[in-house]
Amino acid sequence: MKPLIILCAISILSLLSIRMVLGKYDFAFSARIGMSAMLLFTALGHFMFTNGMAMMIPNFVPFKKEIIYFTAIIEILAAIGLHISYIRPLTAWLLILFFLMILPTNIKACIEHINYQKGTYDGNGLMYLWFRIPLQILFIAWVYISSLQSQ
Repeated sequence: MKPLIILCAISILSLLSIRMVLGKYDFAFSARIGMSAMLLFTALGHFMFTNGMAMMIPNFVPFKKEIIYFTAIIEILAAIGLHISYIRPLTAWLLILFFLMILPTNIKACIEHINYQKGTYDGNGLMYLWFRIPLQILFIAWVYISSLQSQ
């Protein structure tokens, strides 16, 4: 829920700020700013909740903590790449692929009731999927519309 709030709030604040400064609305740029803020926020979570997030990765996958740190770096680089015009399309496609690839970890976390912040098995469970799957679809659409369709 927090990433969604950050995505929407920063996008709206950016939209209004750009309107005040430039005298026009730039929806795509504002949406990219919001997505970048959300990615930086979630990357921070990878460093703060490494052990809990590692629990979300399937048991057969080695180097779980390293993967969590690596995905944080991916999110930071994507947050930057969305604002560099000549790599924006590649960044957007890779970010969409990233969102698709992390969905199974969220499904595993829901099935096993993983609370990644505490590193325990008392999370929200399957009800969370009713929020998480549409959220992933929103993130993918957000990136597509703000970074690819606006070209």
